[in-house]
Amino acid sequence: MKTLLLFLFASCLSIMCFAQQTINGTITHNSLQRSYILYVPASYSAGTLTPLVLNFHGYTSNANDQMIYGDFRAIADTAGFLLVHPMGTIDGSGNTYWNSNWGGSVDDIGFIEALIDSLALSYNINMGRVYSTGMSNGGFMSYTLACDLSNRIAAIASVTGTMNLNQPLTCNSLHPTPVMEIHGTLDPTVPYNGVAGSMEPIVNVLSYWVNFNQCDTGAIVTNVSDINVFDGSTAEHYLYQNGNSGVEVEHYKIINGAHTWPGAPFVLGTTNYDINASLKIWEFFAKYDINGKITGVNQLNEKKVEVIFYPNPTNSIINIKFNEPIDFSNTVFRLFDLTGREVLSRKVGSSSTQIDVSKYPKGGTYTYQLINSSQTYTGKLVIQ
Repeated sequence: MKTLLLFLFASCLSIMCFAQQTINGTITHNSLQRSYILYVPASYSAGTLTPLVLNFHGYTSNANDQMIYGDFRAIADTAGFLLVHPMGTIDGSGNTYWNSNWGGSVDDIGFIEALIDSLALSYNINMGRVYSTGMSNGGFMSYTLACDLSNRIAAIASVTGTMNLNQPLTCNSLHPTPVMEIHGTLDPTVPYNGVAGSMEPIVNVLSYWVNFNQCDTGAIVTNVSDINVFDGSTAEHYLYQNGNSGVEVEHYKIINGAHTWPGAPFVLGTTNYDINASLKIWEFFAKYDINGKITGVNQLNEKKVEVIFYPNPTNSIINIKFNEPIDFSNTVFRLFDLTGREVLSRKVGSSSTQIDVSKYPKGGTYTYQLINSSQTYTGKLVIQ
């Protein structure tokens, strides 16, 4: 029996068996101990080159809050990428932040480069497929990495962030860089039209990257379907195509949107639920490596599947139906209360599923996510 156990243990080591993991780690850079939270999906295999997504928190926030609010974990489970949430330091006002050329002596660019190298020692990271995204100050940081660490970053996406005033004049990206910006027109913190003396308007940011990448200057504009008529906002999609190396620039303009993450598991202001920012960002990243658009590989399933979700409000049962068969092997229904706490997670096994929610408090409003390998559906559920 002992011999058998030793054999099984050795076999597991030989193929590097992994379970889904959330790891709190630290590294030391410039004599500062820096922390991060790494999410490793169960699908990770040490024998497979794996993309890495950096997900940066906003000003005054932290790595754990960003992991929950701008959540990519379910997408990482199905798409198979590593996900790291770095932690910023404290500025002169006592708030957590990223030094995206915001002043101070902290070398956050060097920290991120060291973090990528440190993770690559333990995991089989595809160094040509390292991506950066983030919320607010985390969006600023992503633009800074695109300018000043472009030899490590394949593509970036910013949610409610922008570039510092005049940063385009000193930006030094070494390759065509795919850029996505998701931004609300009524954002009071990082205004859509910029701030005199400190922040570039979003239109200037888009113009810079469109010209840098030599994309078509005329955007293809699409009105996003208003699938949630109760969220107080709508969305428009702007696509700038035909850049060098196949690179594109994309923008989701959230009409009446606030300083929020579309599709978030809980509402912190006018939050759009016609798109899921995390899914749109990964769909964008998945098209590129550091050399530009990836060719000759299977891209994400772009097929749209209609979901019927009823009754809502309900006092007991909710029904979920799909208009056509899809792959249900990784389809998950998740329910969150207003604090963002996940109260239910269940796999959906067929095109018609019933879920009992009668045990949850009546008169409550919840946020649900229905996630599969190609799409995320998000909305509100009222239990009465």
